[in-house]
Amino acid sequence: MTDTPLYKRVLIKVSGEALMGDQGFGIDVSVADRIAGDIKQARDLDVEIAIVIGGGNIFRGVAVASRGGDRVSGDHMGMLATVINSVALRTSLQKHGIDAVVLSAIAMPEICESFSQRKAMAYINAGRVVIFAGGTGNPFFTTDSASALRAAEIGADALFKGTQVDGIYSADPKKNPDAMRYEKLTHKDVLDKGLNVMDVAAVALTRENHIPIIVFSIHEKGGFAEILSGRGRSTLVTEV
Repeated sequence: MTDTPLYKRVLIKVSGEALMGDQGFGIDVSVADRIAGDIKQARDLDVEIAIVIGGGNIFRGVAVASRGGDRVSGDHMGMLATVINSVALRTSLQKHGIDAVVLSAIAMPEICESFSQRKAMAYINAGRVVIFAGGTGNPFFTTDSASALRAAEIGADALFKGTQVDGIYSADPKKNPDAMRYEKLTHKDVLDKGLNVMDVAAVALTRENHIPIIVFSIHEKGGFAEILSGRGRSTLVTEV
């Protein structure tokens, strides 16, 4: 355990559902503010931070396809939902005095800046928190894949995934009380065991780029900074 952070530059993936709180839809501002406070704690450790947010609290493109709709159009709507969430989290970060910028894979200059790797690196090197919106900008790719891609593009030391539980389990612990929690796994373990942590493309991309994945509970106040400091509960996914 140490007050020196384990990683210098990280990307955190936040699910859209995390922003709902106890609501059934949309954004609970108090939850967004709490998550922003957790990110500020981590930023105060002098950690460089980028963020990817899902859009499931507003819209899921894959749900459209499952009901016979057009997957491409559905995914485009889902990308727009991630922009809404990104703007909301930027507002919450600004309340905490954090200089944050939203970079979207879909051009919408009246709302946020367009993504480029060079621009992202310039902002990160200037000490700003960068929020990546719009997924990869392409249908059929999840925000998990977007987070792995952006982590690779910015040279992140680790990819943090904030989930509903405090790590990776052998089964859903909310449904199976006998589910086993893993402390450490390899990327290959995750793929071979079919663990529902991130999609296959995301896990493969992090493995190829030697990026560890840290899975933790997004609902644990202060948990992000605790894990960065070598404390807290999480599951670490590494090459070995």
